[in-house]
Amino acid sequence: MDAIVSLLARHREDEPGHAAGRPTREEAEAAVRTLIRWAGDDPKREGLAETPERVVRAYREFFKGYGQDPLEILSRTFEETAGYDDMVLVRDIEVASHCEHHMVPFVGKAHVAYLPSGRVVGLSKIARVVEVFARRLQTQETMTAQIADAMATALKPRGVAVLVDAVHQCMSLRGVQKPNVSTITTQFTGAFKADAVLQARFFELIRHAR
Repeated sequence: MDAIVSLLARHREDEPGHAAGRPTREEAEAAVRTLIRWAGDDPKREGLAETPERVVRAYREFFKGYGQDPLEILSRTFEETAGYDDMVLVRDIEVASHCEHHMVPFVGKAHVAYLPSGRVVGLSKIARVVEVFARRLQTQETMTAQIADAMATALKPRGVAVLVDAVHQCMSLRGVQKPNVSTITTQFTGAFKADAVLQARFFELIRHAR
């Protein structure tokens, strides 16, 4: 288990001579075999023989956000906006992350808005920033704050609003075992933090039917 946690704590893919102290792929696969044995099964049986390799490949995909820089993603902006300075909202961004306490998924949607200050960013970049932070071991609260902070730092807008609505399988599959319980987190900066009317408009736009 320690080897897997250490594997996820680094920011880049395995490379020769890179990230001193980071476990090798072989060590990570060995850790998966240990977990299989601890669960009570035989990692050598046919159905599980290739599972350690599959798990390590999957973890690289699940946690690829460690090797990505959200500020770099947001670095290219556009000034030609014909004077537009109202709210820009990208809603219903699919989120699939993993709880850092139990390493099981939480899944939901993120809604991100900002008030431009002279420049705007490509809409797909906002979804990519959400993905960067989701593809790490997370708490929903931390992820929500990180998205808002990255937007505020990179774009210098007049304000940022983020809402994440997700279902946590650490509540659905273990512990209290209450399925479909939704958790909502919000983070506001700048004008959104200071203006309750602006916050209400943000919530209304999220709720508005397509």
